[in-house]
Amino acid sequence: MLGPRQEAQAALFYEFSLEDHVPMDHLLRSIDRFVDLSSIRAYLADFYSHTGRPSVDPELLIRMLLVGYCFGIRSERRLCEEVHLNLAYRWFCRLDLSDRVPDHSTFSKNRHGRFHDSELLRHLFETTVARCIEEGLVSGQRMAIDASLIEADAPRAVREYLETLDEAAFGAASEVQPKFTSHSDPASQWTAARKGPAFFSYSDNYLIDTDHGVIVDVEATRSIRQAEVGSTKTMLDRVKAKFNLHPERLIADTAYGTGPMLGWLVDRKIAPHIPVLDHSGRSDGTWTRADFEWDAENDQYICPEGLELKQFRRNYSDPNRGPTGKGVAKYRCLKHTCQACPSKSRCCPTWTSAPSPARNTKTPVRPPGISRRPGNTRYR
Repeated sequence: MLGPRQEAQAALFYEFSLEDHVPMDHLLRSIDRFVDLSSIRAYLADFYSHTGRPSVDPELLIRMLLVGYCFGIRSERRLCEEVHLNLAYRWFCRLDLSDRVPDHSTFSKNRHGRFHDSELLRHLFETTVARCIEEGLVSGQRMAIDASLIEADAPRAVREYLETLDEAAFGAASEVQPKFTSHSDPASQWTAARKGPAFFSYSDNYLIDTDHGVIVDVEATRSIRQAEVGSTKTMLDRVKAKFNLHPERLIADTAYGTGPMLGWLVDRKIAPHIPVLDHSGRSDGTWTRADFEWDAENDQYICPEGLELKQFRRNYSDPNRGPTGKGVAKYRCLKHTCQACPSKSRCCPTWTSAPSPARNTKTPVRPPGISRRPGNTRYR
């Protein structure tokens, strides 16, 4: 039988339990079993005033952050709205139906104020890593390193980014001048690493224990190779000091395969599983390092035309006349021999003028392992 439409009637008393309305297989139930935020209040005690009106519980704000991370809610305003409406979110945040959700402005103020100044998020991250180590999820023997691009948020505070420019991971990471600089966020890096339109970005660098894919450390830098490689040293030193983790081997891609980086790892007894960054290949038809033959007995190279490239053609009593002291050695042939070589254009095509009288009278050519430097000596 077709019944009448039921009008909602406001009841005087309600009996309602959030516990009964959150499914047992809900993601937040699985997470809640391992969330321990009991140390937050003591950690932040020095950052709260003992007078004035009561503040928002910091554990509530951290639980709201976890909700936003797990469900991809990036806007703080929207996060507050979702926690207000969703029963499971309220249950995870320890809010009853009658409890008010913090305003998004209060949320932002604490997140960018107390949390930032106290490095609370770093504290929580390291506490989580320590828990993973206790549970046997991290051995610390096999690790991997990689970086993810994070698009820059241009309207940053002026004082913050000016201070950031002095940090090695940002403005002081490299002497290379960027092609473009953001006027509102100069610490960011102009990059086209995604093979699409270029944009300003940062790099989020991760040190990962490969046993169970647990991230054991993280460091933000500019999106430039020197800074990303430098962050590897920072993170390895930090996990050693904090957790006494010292990996047997480290996995990374070719960007980390520079000579100094590989040497740094070997000196610390860490086996690098990293392809060597090799720029010896040429795409312009010029000779590569593989085209030169090394003559160890006579300490010289033999070029494809059969010419000898030597470091010295006489003995020097002054040691400063030897290697440059920068980890490189010069191998050169005689000027008249080089000038008459029919393959000079394939060896040093950018050499267009003769050396000045003040320079060495030997014309340099490029032996194996040498990067071409226009108009200058080639090095090994």
